[in-house]
Amino acid sequence: MISTRLEGDGDSAIGLVTLARPDKRNALTPEMLTALRHAVNDLAPAVGAIVLEGERSGDRNVFCAGFDLSLCQGNDGDSVLEAMLVGLSAAVRTLRSAEVPIVAAAAGAAVAGGCALLGGCDIVVTDSQSKIGYPVVKLGISPAVSAATLRTLIGEGRARERLLDPAVITGAEAGRIGLAHEVMASSAEVAPRAAAIARELAAKPRAGIVATKSWLNQLDGSIDARWADRTLAASLSLVGGIEQHRLLPQAWSR
Repeated sequence: MISTRLEGDGDSAIGLVTLARPDKRNALTPEMLTALRHAVNDLAPAVGAIVLEGERSGDRNVFCAGFDLSLCQGNDGDSVLEAMLVGLSAAVRTLRSAEVPIVAAAAGAAVAGGCALLGGCDIVVTDSQSKIGYPVVKLGISPAVSAATLRTLIGEGRARERLLDPAVITGAEAGRIGLAHEVMASSAEVAPRAAAIARELAAKPRAGIVATKSWLNQLDGSIDARWADRTLAASLSLVGGIEQHRLLPQAWSR
């Protein structure tokens, strides 16, 4: 459910990590989140930059539809949801702390957990009509786990608005508020542009890029474990709650 490949040779090589569950719009499972972390950690020492993308779903480009909430049914549902929240927090930390830049190719849709992954990336490329946001509050789930990195991307005020508002926004709006760094006219242009940016970064002196990313992470506090732990705890605190058990079944048939 996670595939990887290398492009190029030597110091200028780039890695591509693909969320590969197209039949479910690349919806995340606990196993996928663990595999994502391993893929990034394995590739980073061998490449100059990494592209994170989603496999095409039928005739549509889709980055990630968030958690596979159909797995949260039955007696084990709460424990599965907890595992996905813990895995998402760990995956975002891995993306942000990876030694090389991570470029997200967020074509089509990046919602809920998929949007959270964008917060861990250094550069986000999307298309003007993509759907981006955190609709999970409508299901009694808190997106607070995303706050640690989101606030460094778009600022405290915008982060507050996006996390409290369950509406998704377009890629064009995401570009306007700083959640996306480049906005393409069509979803077909997203992956090629993300790969081009990754190649440009990989062509630069590695030591300088690695040191600069590390310094930026320290400066904005996005790798501060205290922030990540507290926001994860806030999301976990609602697992098993009355609202979640009442509202979550609405997602199972989607």
